[in-house]
Amino acid sequence: MLRAPLPLVSALLVAGLLSACSNTTVDKTAGWSPNRIHSEAKDEMNSGAYDKAVPLLEKLEGRAAGTPLAQQAQIDKAYSHYKAGEKAQAIATLDRFMKLHPASPALDYALYLKGLVNFNDNLGLFSFISRQDLSERDQKAAKDSFESFSELSTRFPDSRYAQDARQRMTYIVNSLAQYEVHVARYYFQRGAYVAAIGRAQVAVADYQGVPALEEALYILVQSYDALGMTQLRDDARRVMDTTYPQSAYLRGNGLKEKSDPWWKFW
Repeated sequence: MLRAPLPLVSALLVAGLLSACSNTTVDKTAGWSPNRIHSEAKDEMNSGAYDKAVPLLEKLEGRAAGTPLAQQAQIDKAYSHYKAGEKAQAIATLDRFMKLHPASPALDYALYLKGLVNFNDNLGLFSFISRQDLSERDQKAAKDSFESFSELSTRFPDSRYAQDARQRMTYIVNSLAQYEVHVARYYFQRGAYVAAIGRAQVAVADYQGVPALEEALYILVQSYDALGMTQLRDDARRVMDTTYPQSAYLRGNGLKEKSDPWWKFW
């Protein structure tokens, strides 16, 4: 059996060791204090490099465990995930923070940020129309956002974030109602009157005092009429006459044109 010369074996062993060393990740933060890690992470966040901030904040969370700085690291990490478009990671980080620190002075901000994550995810739902069946669109993000803002407003009414949260809640309610009406109109214009009635009734029953209710009532009137349900048509018409006596729908303008954005309330 042939054997490699000893000098060759030694050279191969040295090369292997060097290769292994070169592949080892060096922790540049090994000698850093928690404050320095926090400072570096904030610099990355301020420059928009959220993907670089996250690993620094994870190290800070471990090294400063049990201190307010570790809590701040968790909040900053959630914010970095949010800004990087990583919704699931942001929500998971916030949920973990609220579970571990239920009495934290930053709890109001955690609720606010959780609402924002879902609110911004919601913009895709409320900003355009595709040709898919709109009844299949997911409204969970909007409702989750509303719940977070509602909890914030209830538990921390004097929080610096409460007023903005209330305004966003109003927007969400209007948007959800308008969404139901949009779907009702979608069905009505395709002759699916029973489905149109179902979605319009959801808007009327679940959302009070929002702009979309005028069109929801009009769709009910027209759908009942198309189905020959005269008693229900007349009942809906009386409600509409009382609530919206100057309604443009009743003056013959009919439903909105398809070209109108469905989220355009004004």
